[in-house]
Amino acid sequence: MPGLDPRQAGESGDPVEMTRVLVSIPSVNPDLSEGAAGEADVTRVCEDWLRSWGFRVEVVETTPGRPSLVARLGEGRPRTILNGHTDTVGVEGMTIAPFEPRVENGELLGRGSCDMKAGLAAILAAARRLATGNDPFPGELIVVFTADEEFASIGLRDLLDRGLEADRAVVTEPTSLALCTANRGFTWIHVEVEGRAAHGSRPDLGRDAIRGAGRILAELDGFEAEVQADHPLLAPTSIHAGTIKGGTAPPVYPAHCEMVLEARTLPGQTPDAVVEGVRAAVERARSADPDLSARVRAGLSRPASELDGDHPLVADLGAALRGEGREPSLAGMSAWVESAWFNEAGIPALCFGPGAIDRAHTADEAVPVEEIRVAARVLERFVRGGVLPGDGFGG
Repeated sequence: MPGLDPRQAGESGDPVEMTRVLVSIPSVNPDLSEGAAGEADVTRVCEDWLRSWGFRVEVVETTPGRPSLVARLGEGRPRTILNGHTDTVGVEGMTIAPFEPRVENGELLGRGSCDMKAGLAAILAAARRLATGNDPFPGELIVVFTADEEFASIGLRDLLDRGLEADRAVVTEPTSLALCTANRGFTWIHVEVEGRAAHGSRPDLGRDAIRGAGRILAELDGFEAEVQADHPLLAPTSIHAGTIKGGTAPPVYPAHCEMVLEARTLPGQTPDAVVEGVRAAVERARSADPDLSARVRAGLSRPASELDGDHPLVADLGAALRGEGREPSLAGMSAWVESAWFNEAGIPALCFGPGAIDRAHTADEAVPVEEIRVAARVLERFVRGGVLPGDGFGG
């Protein structure tokens, strides 16, 4: 795109210009949009920047053409991970040019601007300052950019399985600069209902699998009531029917119906408990329809997660925010985020980044420019553990 020079943006260290460059490079997840570009091109630009600043860079492809990146600077403790994902969702239905980033009314618009290329750029701008300045910082900085967060998180899962370790991690998902210490998880539950095919005029011979599925759906209100729990930062547990498939034609009793339910869970709620709750709903439905035949099995799940609000990571990042004249606030992420993988692996993690989650994946996705700059300054201050040298990242 005219006017966007990756080399110049990398040399300037301006987080807004780096966001513009990253947004201009399509990195739609190919598991979400057939034939999409994936993460390779945008990862290559990030790799070039980081190498030019003196980072030791390793690129790992869990799946061919789907790279994740680990870049290291410094040594010793604390080992601090700054993490983000390089993939985006698709562009269908967008009302703005997805890969022609522009700044308008104080916001930078484009696909991935909010989720989460502004977060990547804030990391990169902080990383450049830490690498090229004359003032040392304590410990080791580890920049981790992962593939496939928007679908199955194969990138980060693979890096952790390979032994990635650290003392703390900040994931720069869009939080409107709040410290998000908790997130809901999710579990997919597959329910297959068996009926009996018959001509529509012969109800004595047929059994309606779709109607049986409807009986199960009607029992989900009871499921939600059973698993309700209060959490200071997160919405209650919920469940909905994501997909339902069944039947062959209007005049035929459907012999099969399959549903995929999704439950959004709170910390402490396990996938097994959710599946058992759905099985209990099936049993309640069977009390009204003794011939109901249904199988329930667990599908994809991701853990809910929570970091104690008194953890030193929260205090340190909060102090960095105060250093920028912002009073820190704690919040929860309604969506699943990869900080949960870090916490599960024993690496204390939270989310903090520019932009609001409400603007992610939208038809006119955007991020406030000022929040990008503030996030970059906060991340540098956090890694340094003290006062910023120089004037920061401009106005």
